[in-house]
Order: sequence, then C-alpha cells, then structure tokens
Amino acid sequence: MKVRKQYQDHVEAFTKICHRLAQNMYVTGYGGNLAWKLEQNLIMITPTQRNKGDVSGKDVVFVDLEGNVVEGKRRPTGELPMYLKFFNERPDVTSVIHCHPPCVCAMAISAGKNHLMRPLYPETTTEIGPVPVVPYAQPLTDALAEKFSPYLRKYNSFIMANHGLVTMSRDDIEWTLMNVEVLESTAQSILLALSAGGIKELSLEDVRGLGEVMLQRNLPLFGAPDVNASLEALYFDGEGDPL
Repeated sequence: MKVRKQYQDHVEAFTKICHRLAQNMYVTGYGGNLAWKLEQNLIMITPTQRNKGDVSGKDVVFVDLEGNVVEGKRRPTGELPMYLKFFNERPDVTSVIHCHPPCVCAMAISAGKNHLMRPLYPETTTEIGPVPVVPYAQPLTDALAEKFSPYLRKYNSFIMANHGLVTMSRDDIEWTLMNVEVLESTAQSILLALSAGGIKELSLEDVRGLGEVMLQRNLPLFGAPDVNASLEALYFDGEGDPL
C-alpha cells in the first residue's frame, strides 16, 4: 500500500492545517512549511514553492530521517535541513510548523526586549513556555539549521531573528497550530500592552502554582525529556529573580 493512501486521514488533516495557516495570513507567497512525523523514520512534509493555501493531498511529500524522498512527485521544502535537525535531535517531537504570524514577526525584527521569554498568561506559560530568539542565518541552509543548536533541547518554540517562528510539539499537527495561534495572540497582547503603558508579568509564586498544575495534569515540560528541572526554573534563577 502506498504511504499516501495508508495515511489518508493524516494527509487530509495536514492539508487543512496548511490552508488554515494561509487563511490566517500566517504564511504568504511560498513562505512557511510544516512537517508531521508519522512513524519513527517517516515524515510528511510540505513541498517547495507551493502556496500553503493551494497545497493538496497529492502535493504532500514523504521523507525519511536522512532526507530521502520515500514518496511524492514534488520536491520537499528547501528548509528540509532544518527539519531533519529537529526530528533527529528531538526524537520526542511529533510535529513542527514554521510560519510568519505578523505580531510574532514584529518581535522577530524588534530591537527591544523579547517578552515572549517571560511568563505573561497561564496558557502560554504552561503549554508553550519561553520562546528564545535564534540568531539570523540565510534561509534554506545548513547554517540556519545549526543556529538552533544552543536552544533546541531546552525549548519548543523559537523566534527566528528577522525571519519568523518555529513551533514544535509532541502532539499532532493541529495541536502545534493551536500553539502557534496562542503565541500570535500573546504577541499581539504584548504589542498592545507596550503601547498602553508596559508589561505586567506573572510572579514566581504564580509560575510555581502553574508548575504544580502541570504536575497534577501530567503535562510534560518543554524541551527534550529530563532537560528542564521545573517550570519556574525556565523563568527564574535560584534566587527567585527573573532570568
């Protein structure tokens, strides 16, 4: 049985997410790409030079963890080196979205403080965590993939400087898109708050309480397994001061 037919339901869900990204204007032109690990050595990924609003099931490409095309008539996204790094170095990750949501992208070109590294809303704090800025490198290159190395095992979402956003999760592609939507909403709130007088963060005690909620609900911490000690340690140092 062909892979596309075997995973028909996944392909349909994947293309719907492509279309939602385009409808939300989180991707424009040929920009953005996404991938979903279906098996240990099988990844479904978007094709190169295709508007995500036009991606159909027949356009989707299947590759292995070495980047070899398993099935598909189109070439995979030119950001394939980046995705291979993600899935090989974070085997716990199931799905990844790279896109350009406007408010997050405003922060990607901002010279100011990266407020997405701080605890602001419960949902963003417990489901996404801090979002570091990965230094700029030319798109579609191995150099860009390597820029993620200092951050990849500790975090699940990344602002790409002067470029866009990458979000990954251990769940399916729809869950990862919901995290993108939460981040874009949070970034919009940050920009509005800055124009309205400033930012008010959650306290150490607030974050500690959210960490207890995560333990009660058996929610995993961000990053690779066993890398981060606690939720509060992602936001505060041993003295209780903001990182």
